[in-house]
Amino acid sequence: MIRRALFAAVLALTVAACGGTAPQEAAAPAKKTLRFALLPKSLDIPVFNYANLGAERVAKELGVEVIYRGPDTADPLKQKEVMESFITQKVDGIAISVTNAEFLKSTIDKAMDAGIPVVTWDSDAPTSKRIAFYGVDDFKAGQIMGDEAGKLLNGKGTVAFLTSLGANNLQRRLDGVQDSLKKYPGIKVVETYDIKEDSVRCAELIATGSNRYPNLGAWISVGGWPVFTQRALDPVNPAKTKFISFDTVEAGPALLRSGKVQILLGQKYFGWGSESIRLLNDIVHGKMPATPIIDSGVDVVTAKNLDEYLALFKKMESGGL
Repeated sequence: MIRRALFAAVLALTVAACGGTAPQEAAAPAKKTLRFALLPKSLDIPVFNYANLGAERVAKELGVEVIYRGPDTADPLKQKEVMESFITQKVDGIAISVTNAEFLKSTIDKAMDAGIPVVTWDSDAPTSKRIAFYGVDDFKAGQIMGDEAGKLLNGKGTVAFLTSLGANNLQRRLDGVQDSLKKYPGIKVVETYDIKEDSVRCAELIATGSNRYPNLGAWISVGGWPVFTQRALDPVNPAKTKFISFDTVEAGPALLRSGKVQILLGQKYFGWGSESIRLLNDIVHGKMPATPIIDSGVDVVTAKNLDEYLALFKKMESGGL
């Protein structure tokens, strides 16, 4: 026993003299931090900032990293390039609001084939290999817009549409509007304007349309471009022309309160980011969604319930809900 103790002491002194340390167990490998990409249609569309906020909150909760990147303006080719860069970086998952469903399909499929799970939010690519979509039921939302237009016009008059061609979500909304308007044979659609996801172009087309159709009964915008700025609706006379639009952010509430707009449809902006990142995290850990389509629901906002809606939105923005 004495010899063993003496040998151990000598060994310790020898190791110390040589500047070494006693043998230890191998350290456990550091846990990898998952990196998920959140890819909006463009960085200049205000609603997507709320998606990023929701994603960042959930990222802290889950201990993952979110990379928020997209084209400066809505451009399918630029969005494709950003997504290609995420594939090259070998991120752990991609959540994308798709600008053009057919154009982006091959890139989404490429990511999936490379083992990178893809979910879509806000705007889907239903024919791609994406795993799931989170957002409003766009066809039903469009039906709501059509029904509201029918009520506002008492079933008679003219309407013009504002959309951006190529985006699956916007086309589905337009299909829903047209489906509902079948119940109102006294309402005629005079024109459909393609604003190309550009708020400035949208304002110009509203001015053009208001001049061409001075007695227009209603504008129906299946996207929020008209309410992102205060002045886009200046040419619209609310005494003659009603306005129904998607989105409840930026200038939307003020325009609703002033009477320039009669109906706004709100989306689950924070959920676009938070739920998409949760989905990707679950998928990476082997938990697949129960259904590929996750309907977030839509909020119908009028002057009557505006204050209640804004109070709830403020709580969500501050993280209180």
